[in-house]
Amino acid sequence: MTESYRNLIAWQKAKALALDIYRCTRRFPKDEVHGLTSQMRRAAVSVPSNIAEGKGRRTRKDFVHFLYQARGSLLELETQLSIVRELEYLDAPTFSSTLSQAEEVGRILNGLVNHLQAQPDKAA
Repeated sequence: MTESYRNLIAWQKAKALALDIYRCTRRFPKDEVHGLTSQMRRAAVSVPSNIAEGKGRRTRKDFVHFLYQARGSLLELETQLSIVRELEYLDAPTFSSTLSQAEEVGRILNGLVNHLQAQPDKAA
């Protein structure tokens, strides 16, 4: 039996990032509820969700595909973080720490993709 997605460091860190994004966006202006708040939350939740979905597909090729989807959502989130910082919705320390978290998740995802692509095609 293969390991659960819950045991993957990538999923654990991505989920922690999503929770932090929810905490950060609570402080955004109310007129952003349907704008950046919603978009950032969706992008953040998409990262661990795609990791889990890919792991559940059980082939290396499918897993890698969903890891790339997670990476795309992560890059969207990094862009949105940059925008909200310039709009001064986040203070500098919160922005720096959240961006660092996102960058760490990105490095872990890249490492996982590289590892999986070096393996023969088998169950994830």
